[in-house]
Amino acid sequence: MAAKISEASPIVFVVDDDDAIREALRSLFRSVGLQVETFNSAAEFLQSELPAAPGCLVLDVRLPGLSGLDFQAELAKAGIYIPIIFLTGHADVPMSVKAMKAGAVEFLTKPFREQDMLDAIRVALEKDGARREEDKRRSGLRNRFDSLTAREKEVIGFVTAGLMNKQIAHEMGLTEITVKVHRGSVMRKMGAKSLAELVRIADMLGVRREMS
Repeated sequence: MAAKISEASPIVFVVDDDDAIREALRSLFRSVGLQVETFNSAAEFLQSELPAAPGCLVLDVRLPGLSGLDFQAELAKAGIYIPIIFLTGHADVPMSVKAMKAGAVEFLTKPFREQDMLDAIRVALEKDGARREEDKRRSGLRNRFDSLTAREKEVIGFVTAGLMNKQIAHEMGLTEITVKVHRGSVMRKMGAKSLAELVRIADMLGVRREMS
């Protein structure tokens, strides 16, 4: 799925085979200024393009072909992380528990209260917005890490493992002054103002070294 909608425009996708429900949701979301696209099946949704903006999916549990819960699992396998709000015409506790454990934002029973739906949409869009910001930050940090020299990458591993400059110098066969220079360069290039921040960055990127 490729991006097509501007980053400033949150959008709600609705997948439900009930025409009346789709239209009711379309009207509700548009009444509060949200963009909305509706589909009558999971297959039809998969032919659409996800936005480069916060988005969420309102998904009927019982759909023709691929069920809502199966579709949730397929999206996860495909690495498509869009918050899901499930709708069902039948209260089913085991089903709702399964959906929530798999990361659903909410599980609403038809007929639903409009405010409950709007509250769930707000939470879902905020969640997706936060994820996108985190992904953007991680991508920027990864680019910074990739700009480090081989020795600077080695230094960041030792520093985040808790070694002092003297110990790092011994491990790398360098002078302590050279290690200090590399360490300062690493801090500057990674935009870290403290060792604690550098450790958090290393953890986020999965590059922190553990010493035995």
